[in-house]
Amino acid sequence: MAFRPSRRAVVAGLSSALAAVSARGAARPRLVIVGGGVGGATAARYAAIWGRGALDVAMVEPSETYATCFFSNLYLGGLRSFDSLVHDYEALARRPGLRIVRGFVERIDRERKLVALSDGSSLAYDRLILSPGIDLDFGSVPGYSDVAAEVMPHAWKAGPQTKLLKARLDAVPDGGLIVMIAPPNPYRCPPGPYERVSMMAHALQAAGKRKTRIVVLDPKDKFSKMGLFQEGWDRRYPGVVEWQDPTIHGGIKGVDAATMTVATDFEERRADLVNVIPAQRAGRIARDAGLADATGYCPIDASSMRSAADASVFVIGDACIAGDMPKSGFAANSQAKVAALAALADLVGAPPTPAYYESTCWSLLTPTDCVKVDGVYEARGGRIKEVAGFVSDTGEADERRRRNVDEAQAWYDAMIADVFG
Repeated sequence: MAFRPSRRAVVAGLSSALAAVSARGAARPRLVIVGGGVGGATAARYAAIWGRGALDVAMVEPSETYATCFFSNLYLGGLRSFDSLVHDYEALARRPGLRIVRGFVERIDRERKLVALSDGSSLAYDRLILSPGIDLDFGSVPGYSDVAAEVMPHAWKAGPQTKLLKARLDAVPDGGLIVMIAPPNPYRCPPGPYERVSMMAHALQAAGKRKTRIVVLDPKDKFSKMGLFQEGWDRRYPGVVEWQDPTIHGGIKGVDAATMTVATDFEERRADLVNVIPAQRAGRIARDAGLADATGYCPIDASSMRSAADASVFVIGDACIAGDMPKSGFAANSQAKVAALAALADLVGAPPTPAYYESTCWSLLTPTDCVKVDGVYEARGGRIKEVAGFVSDTGEADERRRRNVDEAQAWYDAMIADVFG
């Protein structure tokens, strides 16, 4: 049975330690959070709430707004506006005990416990929570680059790339060809590429482009919710989606943005739209700080999200190696609370609380057909292990799938309130 500490129990357990820190009248312990995405913003909000003014909490984020990657596929499918994905930090900035520092992080000086910013200033920390997200490894697909991405968008970081992919999708002619190159494991949002295919197919169908085809070239031989997606494609978009694993395409040899071609071992295709989702790794700032291993991601202590390389640093979200947990927005939100609580316990001398993690992911096949996967996780045997889970079944009733759509929307609204409220 998973143990989930209530917020009331968390605050009660910290109460005496927080009071003692405040009573001392000394300088408040300093907690710095790098990154204002789902993980970083959640950590900042909850550190301020639970810290009750006993800490100096600073979140470093250069942008005025944040666009969620989750639900961005619905924008591609014409089911949401882009503006509905964009959220600001105004409510977070009003949170007592929290200040938002606008700036780019240049480097982390772990020896001196300093976060150096690009404007020459720095922030000292006693504990540091890093939520740097991912970097894309453009070189993982021969011929691909940040320049090529302006012609063959990845759209794996929500923003201008998402709008570019939408514009190019809308411009594909009836009878045209779309090629997606899916990423190798591990990567952000495991079901994401395949929900994207579904939403592309829906957009084509809605526009009356019934002769256009989508080919998915995958370096993997299986993927998240595979049976559910393939059942959905066969039922909802017959003849539109062709998924190829390495035994079919023989290997992805490269892309040429100038000619809009994709080469595999067996053939070269010219496409009207190419969506390349390259391999990924932890954000540069974490790698440069020496927190990543040979995988390009950051090992952590499963019970606290503490970096395996530095006890004063916590790494959360897509950048960390989180055992059985997927790289998802909900996972980052859950990990952020564990890290904030562990950092707070460190700083005020309170006992640690058992870690509890959860993640849920909804994927839309059509506007009225949604599937889900969720899990509950605990620290066991030195890693984060799934202790309970659920996956939608193939062949589910249409009404169940329609209810999932409503649940997904309610989850999105609740998540945004929990992160940025």
